[in-house]
Formats: sequence, structure tokens, C-alpha cells
Amino acid sequence: MNKIDDVGFVAEKRALKNALFSILIPTWNNLEYLKLCVASIQKNSSFTHQIIIHVNEGSDGTLEWIKSQPDISFTHSSKNVGVCYALNYCSTLADAEYILYINDDMYVCPLWDKFLYDEIQQIGHRNFFLSATAIEPKAQSRCSIEKNYGIHIKDFDEEKLLAEFESLQMDDWYGATWPPNIVHKSIWELAGKYSVEFSPGMYSDPDFSMKLWQMGIRIFKGVSKSRVYHFGSVSVKKVNKNNGYYQFISKWGMTQGTFSKYYLKRGKPYEGSLENPRPPAKLKLKSGFKQFLTIFKSKQ
Repeated sequence: MNKIDDVGFVAEKRALKNALFSILIPTWNNLEYLKLCVASIQKNSSFTHQIIIHVNEGSDGTLEWIKSQPDISFTHSSKNVGVCYALNYCSTLADAEYILYINDDMYVCPLWDKFLYDEIQQIGHRNFFLSATAIEPKAQSRCSIEKNYGIHIKDFDEEKLLAEFESLQMDDWYGATWPPNIVHKSIWELAGKYSVEFSPGMYSDPDFSMKLWQMGIRIFKGVSKSRVYHFGSVSVKKVNKNNGYYQFISKWGMTQGTFSKYYLKRGKPYEGSLENPRPPAKLKLKSGFKQFLTIFKSKQ
């Protein structure tokens, strides 16, 4: 992790009226995937959205490309500061009512934003956390659909994806956490954005969900009809990861797995607002012991 005073933060905002979502995209030398992601948003969205990209380093031509795009706002750090600082920084340029975070290796399918906005309107208030549903070559969780339309951008079968994505079976699901995810801007600010102690970003997503849970939010819903294709954490594979597993335990007194299974019911069919869980007594003891070990090790 680089010191903040050594990364040369820069921001440039492009004027855009009547944006529904402010779409935050962190990127790190991943230009070809980023271009595809942006092109899909511009081609397949039902509404006008503000696109804000944080460029980590940008030594592959990303910065020059973004500067040439008249309708994309961006922030830039001369070194990789990770996803937490990237999201927090580019969100300072957000004008829209809703903050949406998406990975740069995702391709949004037609009507993706309409189904999210329809769900928001149906909820009728700000206390929610929604995710779109990812289609992946190899499903990384029960919250995604497994279907291979290309592992790499060079073998991406866009035509076949567009012909088939609506027919892939999936129900709405519990446990919205991973991108693409969306919150009201006021909730984003009140929660304190992404926690930078998780930099460069491992376990920062469930940490943000836990912060929302602590605020009293109980609608964590994956919207099945809102779909994106995810090539599979292209940038994450090359990052020097933080030990987020133990950071999460130390901060919240339980594992991320406990939070996902018993609180968020991640991956189960959605049936309405969540209720406060009652984890087994043995699990509470196990979580307490892990937290003790984590704190003990940190003091050695």
C-alpha cells in the first residue's frame, strides 16, 4: 500500500445532466476490459448515467484514453491505491441520486439498469442494498449464473450472450454484496463509504454490507433480471492482497462466512426483508475464539 501523499491524486469532472446512477469503476491497467465495460453501459442502458472511473496508475494507456472521452469523469492516482480509496475518491464527483459500483471486467446486458430502478421504485424508500446478477464462466458463488461466453476478452461471444442471457434460469436472491451493487447516495455517505483499513480491498465488500446491517438496513436483494457478464476478477488476480479474513473477524467479532450465511442468507431465494438471526451457540463461541486469537496475534 502506498502512502497517500505519494500517489498524486487528480480529479476531472465532465458535465452531464439528468444522470440516474453515478457508476463508479475502479481500474488498474486493464484498458481493453474497461473499454468493453464502458461500451456496454453506453449501448445497453435504458437511462442516462454518470460514469466515473478511478485510474490506478494507468501505465497501459488508460489515462490517455479516458482523457479523450468527453462524457466520462475520472480520478487518477499515479500508483495503485486499491479499490477502497479508488471508490471513495471517484464518489466525490458523483451527482446522481444513486451510487452504483461495478468492476471493470463486467459487461452489462440490455435493461440491466431498468430492472434495478424498477426494484428501487417498488421498494419506495432509501434503506436497501441491491445487486445485479452476474453470469460467469465458472460461478464464484450461489449468487451467480454459470455459463461460459468467454474466459478472456479475446474469446468473448457477445452475440451469443445477448441472444441467451434472458433465458438463463435464476431467481431473485438474498445477500446483495458484490458488484454491481447500488445504494442511495445518502446511505453511501452515512455508512462512511468503503473502509480504507481493508485496502487494497479484500473483504471490503462484506464489510460495507455489515456497516449497512448495523445501520438497520434489512433489504439485501440480488435482482435476477438485472444481468451482467463477469470475466472473473481480472484485476484482483494481480493485486497484493490484504488479510481481510482476519480483519473482518477483528472488526465485527464473527467470520465473513457467518455473516453471509446466518445474517444475509446469501444465495437463498429472496422472500422479503431479513430478520435478526439466531446463530447456533457453538458458532458464537467459535467466532468469539477466532476474534480472541486475531487480537492476540495482532499484539505479538
